[in-house]
Amino acid sequence: MSKQPSPKNPSEREVLVGQIDAEASRKAKARRKSDQAVWFGLGMMGLVGWSVSVPTLLGAGLGIWLDSNHPGGHSWTLALLVAGLTLGCFNAWHWVSKQDRAMHEDPGGDDE
Repeated sequence: MSKQPSPKNPSEREVLVGQIDAEASRKAKARRKSDQAVWFGLGMMGLVGWSVSVPTLLGAGLGIWLDSNHPGGHSWTLALLVAGLTLGCFNAWHWVSKQDRAMHEDPGGDDE
């Protein structure tokens, strides 16, 4: 069995203890947040789903109404369906990127 080399002076020892303490607190924080991560993921899927589906359905509904009340040479339903889908995808991208930024800005070693 080999012995671990010990730090030569107290300042190196304090640095090593600080690093170990920071790693232990990061692991403890990750354990506490692991249960929350599942619910957070499900909530984010719901948010993304609703933020895409609602504008898409509203666009399609408005398009159907316009096609029935103001018939013309082009389909309002198809145009507004695509516009709603585009708006919904942009909205979902906005929320996901906002959450991603918030997660990456959170300092890893802080305890709550």
